Amino acid sequence: MREARGGDAAGAFARLRTFGERGCEVWRGVFGIPDYDAYLAHMRANHPDQTPLGRGEFLAWALDRRYAGRGPRCC
Repeated sequence: MREARGGDAAGAFARLRTFGERGCEVWRGVFGIPDYDAYLAHMRANHPDQTPLGRGEFLAWALDRRYAGRGPRCC
């Protein structure tokens, strides 16, 4: 019986990973930290001529923007 369920381990791990990634998105949303991947997609779509910030620079920028009282607009 245990051998028959061995293939389910990969599916369970994938579901757990998806759940964890979604949890991180929610956690960042609670604290107002935007998603870096969404930022990169925005930069590719709207500012292809500009070099995007690195992950660390982006997080510093996002936190500064959140606590400096400026709005979330870039354009």
